[in-house]
Amino acid sequence: MYLCVFIYAMDKEQLIKALRHVFVSGTQGNIVDNGTLQNLQTVGEVVVVELLLYSPAMHIKKKAEVDILKAIHQYAAPKAKVKINIQVDVQEKPKTRDTKVPGVKNVIAIASGKGGVGKSTVAANIAIALAEMGFQIGLLDADIYGPSIPVMFDMESARPIAVHIDGKEKIRPVDNYGVKVLSLGFFAGANQAVVWRGPMATKALRQLIHDTHWGTLDFLIIDLPPGTGDIHLSLVQELPLTGAVIVSTPQKVALADARKAIAMFRLEAVKVPVLGLIENMAYFTPEELPNHKYYLFGKEGVQQLSTNLKIPFLGEIPIIQSIREAADVGRPAILQDNTPSAETFKYITRNTVNQLVSRNKELPPTEALRITTMAGCIAK
Repeated sequence: MYLCVFIYAMDKEQLIKALRHVFVSGTQGNIVDNGTLQNLQTVGEVVVVELLLYSPAMHIKKKAEVDILKAIHQYAAPKAKVKINIQVDVQEKPKTRDTKVPGVKNVIAIASGKGGVGKSTVAANIAIALAEMGFQIGLLDADIYGPSIPVMFDMESARPIAVHIDGKEKIRPVDNYGVKVLSLGFFAGANQAVVWRGPMATKALRQLIHDTHWGTLDFLIIDLPPGTGDIHLSLVQELPLTGAVIVSTPQKVALADARKAIAMFRLEAVKVPVLGLIENMAYFTPEELPNHKYYLFGKEGVQQLSTNLKIPFLGEIPIIQSIREAADVGRPAILQDNTPSAETFKYITRNTVNQLVSRNKELPPTEALRITTMAGCIAK
């Protein structure tokens, strides 16, 4: 935009001196010395000033116009008439960083809306089941505030070591049961509470993902915390998830939260395919009554939810004492060959793989989320 001024007894040097009193937001120094002033010339009674801004913001342009008028009237020509034209050159945005983890083919998030539904138990058993099927598997415990994977893998005292890869220091995951495992629990003491605000937790998650040397993986399984909070949003920003698996009990309050978790992954800005639903604690069968099923938390609630939302049902896991005991001693139930518990997790894992194969054939790859906030999306 050209600045046209009718000058009365004013030379070019006076005009430049006046314009040195003008500063533009987002730049250092006055418009003359920092290069914002591109050209200055006088034609008869008209002075032409060319300005170049790097922000298209209207309030910045308007303020520049007002400040130029004030400077000229105060320091050079009180009666000058001013006409302004500002050219805007918006700088090219930096290229989006690569969010993919080198060597990782598929990333599957194991999620739940409600806590205490057995999500980590399912994640641990699926990871080991995949490893036993011959796949290269990594398991990331992304439950920053309550990591439980170290206990389930009998690695409470394990400490990852640093390795140098391509001149950069990386974390090497801890191996057990054929799975590469990483958890914040390896870095925090058993009795140490992680009291972090959202940004700190997000930074920790980013480091666990990108500062780790995972090597070549067919699957990276991510055990998410319950809910739909900072960690979940950060994850879909940091990684292009291949798909998500939702775990819930058939209880009504758990199903309500499961719906929210599904809705989060289905948001237009996220678009992460939900591979299927798993019903945990589906029923209880006493040893003395093998033909009886007691539905302690409701009957087939997750199956009904999968039908209503048209999401594949991957399987049900009954309440079996040995599953809990196996997790507590660090040997997940899948390791107990030829038991009903192991067969159940193998069945669920096969169904998950089948859904993943179908997803990769029918849908394009997921992209990492490119926005910094989703408050507006969630509100809708």
